[in-house]
Amino acid sequence: MEGKFHDVLVGCTTMAIETCFDAICDPHSLRADWKSVFRYGGRVEFHEGRTMDAMQAAIRIGARVVWRRLNTVGRHMGINPEILFTTAEAIFAWVDEVSTTAVEGYLEAQAEAAGATELHRRRLLAAILAEQGVSAPALADLASAAEWDLPARVTVIAFRQPEGEPPSGLSLGGRVLVDLDSAEPCLVAPEPDADLDEITRRLGGVRAAVGPTVALADAHRSRARARRALALAQRGLLPDDPVIRCADHLPTLVLFADDFLAAHLAKHVLAPFDTLPAKQRDRLVTTLRVWLETRGGVTEVGRRLGLHPQTVRYRMNQISELVGDRLTDPDERLLAEMVLRTR
Repeated sequence: MEGKFHDVLVGCTTMAIETCFDAICDPHSLRADWKSVFRYGGRVEFHEGRTMDAMQAAIRIGARVVWRRLNTVGRHMGINPEILFTTAEAIFAWVDEVSTTAVEGYLEAQAEAAGATELHRRRLLAAILAEQGVSAPALADLASAAEWDLPARVTVIAFRQPEGEPPSGLSLGGRVLVDLDSAEPCLVAPEPDADLDEITRRLGGVRAAVGPTVALADAHRSRARARRALALAQRGLLPDDPVIRCADHLPTLVLFADDFLAAHLAKHVLAPFDTLPAKQRDRLVTTLRVWLETRGGVTEVGRRLGLHPQTVRYRMNQISELVGDRLTDPDERLLAEMVLRTR
């Protein structure tokens, strides 16, 4: 045993013995700084990466040394055993107080370190999600300070709670970076370490969208897609499920990546139906959507819509009169299917 550990441990043990004598003989003679000394010892133990076991053992050893010495001298001097028993109680009460003080210092250092680590993790998360990107060396430095191993790929999960409040009280483990304080709360989960099913289960009632798994440099894109999914769900364009997985809704996300373009496409596809009464328009648009999904199978369209095949043919004839030769154009069919799938 050598170095700072040796010096602090020996110093604290020596002081424990000295102050124990002082506390028993004359409490008013105690050094004013004794608490700060033991708090410092506790802080050193934490920063050296050790538990409090060694220091507490040293303090107990010191107390036993004091007790044995007092007991030997007391018996030699013929001191009443009751006085010796009272002294023993005082010694062990002193041990508790000294140990508590050292533990306070240890916990203070631990809390400060946790706060510093959390700050570094927030800075790292901000850097990972920055659209302009951060240099690899700078990102590596931030990750080292945050005690977080940089993965090759990540998944971003965005949150939404009622009234826009961020989720709180999430316990997701040290491998997940979490931002609860920004206007757009989210988390970054490394791949393949993170169990996304377990993470989403722990979110409880928090509305969340799971972005695509991407390269670390594209984390901001994963977040953008997840935020977009939440926004589309609020507009009724995606199912407002507790957890929305972007991978399950790629056509809708692609279509609504640009609202202006999406509106233009919808107007182009639906314009032929604008002159119809609302109920007839809805019937024909629904029939066209299912017809596109089933690749023109009249029997299957009828089965899915609960219609006689002849009714399906009648409706498709009406649709053909309205849209002309669009249904024979592969590009037009693709546009129509993309738009109608989102309705």
